[in-house]
Amino acid sequence: MKKQELITIETFCQYHSIEVSFVRALAESGLIEVTRMGRKTCISFDELPRVEKFMRLHYDLDINVQGLETIDHLLDTVESLQRELLQLRNRVRDV
Repeated sequence: MKKQELITIETFCQYHSIEVSFVRALAESGLIEVTRMGRKTCISFDELPRVEKFMRLHYDLDINVQGLETIDHLLDTVESLQRELLQLRNRVRDV
C-alpha cells in the first residue's frame, strides 16, 4: 500500500472524536484490517467506509463489538444470498 492511501488510527479517531481503543477493538476482532507503519497503526482508505459503518452502529445505536461481529456476519450472509438469488433468476430466465 502507498503511504498516501493510509491514515493513522489516531488521526482518524481525533477527526471523528472517538476513542482509539474502539478502532483497536475492531481490528482485534477481525472486523477491520490495519497496517503497521513503524510505530503507527494505520487504516487503509479502502477500509474507511467499514470503520465508519461500525462507528455509527456503535456510537449511535450503542452496539458493542460482539454485536458488530454478529451484524457483519448477518450482512455478509444476506449479501451472499442476494447474489445467489440473482444468479438463479438469470439461470431461470435463460432456460
